[in-house]
Amino acid sequence: MSRLNVKIISAVLSVGIVLVGCGSDTTSKVEEKPAVKAAKQEQVLEKYYFTANEGGTISKINVKDNKLAETIKADGIVHNIQLSPDCKVVAATLVPETEGGHGGHGDESPGKVLFYDAYTNELLKEVEVGSHPAHVVYSGDGKYVLATNNEDDTVSVIDASTYEVVKTISTGNGPHGFRISADSKFAYIANMGEDTVSAINLETFEEEKITTGNTPVTTGVTKDGKTLAVTLFAENSLAIVDLETKQVAKIEVGTGPAQVYIGPDGKLAYVANQGTEESPSNSMSLVDLETKTVVDEIKTGNGAHGVTVSSDGKFAYVTNMFDNTVSIIDLDSKQVKTINVGEIPNGITVMD
Repeated sequence: MSRLNVKIISAVLSVGIVLVGCGSDTTSKVEEKPAVKAAKQEQVLEKYYFTANEGGTISKINVKDNKLAETIKADGIVHNIQLSPDCKVVAATLVPETEGGHGGHGDESPGKVLFYDAYTNELLKEVEVGSHPAHVVYSGDGKYVLATNNEDDTVSVIDASTYEVVKTISTGNGPHGFRISADSKFAYIANMGEDTVSAINLETFEEEKITTGNTPVTTGVTKDGKTLAVTLFAENSLAIVDLETKQVAKIEVGTGPAQVYIGPDGKLAYVANQGTEESPSNSMSLVDLETKTVVDEIKTGNGAHGVTVSSDGKFAYVTNMFDNTVSIIDLDSKQVKTINVGEIPNGITVMD
């Protein structure tokens, strides 16, 4: 289990993106030779996915051939990552490196959100947030970037255009993974230190708590904004919440579910089952949100944690924390390809 997650879950038990489709970049309007245009067009069409590696790197992988294109180094634990709605910028949370070690408990330095150019890898901005930032998510309208501060029990709201923190909002105990509704009006934040999700209104910045179950890790929300999915690590379950009635149904999945991602058709939730480092899980559960049943389970690597799905619904991507790999799953054939990435891959985000 990740260093950050071990700390969080140990405290709890006494012992990881609404992603939208990317717009294609356009080439210059200045008339150029056909060969130059073709070369630039080929470069523009390159697509990548990125993993946040707690060993202190970001892996950038080419979607076309699943080959590692770049390794971006960072000074600390890179926990989670997400692309901007236009896929030009990639944001990552960082627990800074300390003099006595590589991040870790007791670190008084503020956490950071790092912003990189998704194509050139240039570091555009470092933004200080709270202590031990966990997940980072862009609102679909591109207005805000939110980061949960796990040890401060807050979420930082960053203006995506100025990179300024415009609001810090209190949450429940141990805020961790979350998603933002497709209309960009609500952020649903899993509070790992209690049994709730904080629903943050992004227009009023007010919080409402929803009781879900033991050790919620990450959330997903359907495009119509009616259904919330929440992984319950300690219950080995996925909670499905009717956001109008607040009624909760629980579906048993694999051991120690971490992240959940709702597919583009809104029918299936993809759940990465992590387990613990001592007893790892190695599967992804597919849950039908209407029938509230597990309809399939696909084997991954050890410690399946981060999960995302391509916008066409053809591929799922899962980080395997204890194997330092990513599983690329063909959702039609159920065939799985495995590639090596950086040390302790956690969050994952893909260009579409």
